[in-house]
Amino acid sequence: MLTGVLILLVLGAAQAQAAGYRYWSFWRWSDGGWAYQQQGPAVHVPADGAVEGWRFAVSPDGGQDAARPAAAGDFAAVCAGTPAQDGRKRVAVVLDFGGAADAPGGESPPAPRTACAVVAPRASSAEVMATVAPPLRYDTNGLLCAIAGYPRGGCAEQLGAAGAPNDAARPSDAASAARTPAGGPVLGVGAGLALVAALGAGAAWQARRRR
Repeated sequence: MLTGVLILLVLGAAQAQAAGYRYWSFWRWSDGGWAYQQQGPAVHVPADGAVEGWRFAVSPDGGQDAARPAAAGDFAAVCAGTPAQDGRKRVAVVLDFGGAADAPGGESPPAPRTACAVVAPRASSAEVMATVAPPLRYDTNGLLCAIAGYPRGGCAEQLGAAGAPNDAARPSDAASAARTPAGGPVLGVGAGLALVAALGAGAAWQARRRR
């Protein structure tokens, strides 16, 4: 019985969140593929020769399941025309603005593009982006909302089942879910609450049986 309750509640919460959030996700190129970047751009300091990727899309609220940049992270190709400089580092950037289905109403996504940033050795990923893709727009929680001015408005909106923004959603929910540490299952906000509620109900039922 308890197992059935758990399955129903978690699946129901997952279905309610199916549309996810519309936001920029942050990636790094590693071992021939895109790996989700656990640190935020203001904190992470990329090494010389690093490749960073950004993808704007409607994705689940667990960041590791977000849509990845479509293009590969080829540092040699992106920075081929940018010579190395003493006392500076080069960081390749892949920007994927998503498709029409990901775009907010009334906006069209720009074409994907790449750039090679030449920055100070201790420059953060945020400083890299400010160099190659201004203007950037952040919310009050420090979440990166727009790159190269796209999108013009909004920030990590939660979308309802019909694909429309949910006015009751908080951008911080998407931001905190996207920063979930690796090493464990990634549950959405609603699914996690459902699981806690189900476990509490199961404990109470077991206690009544023992009386």
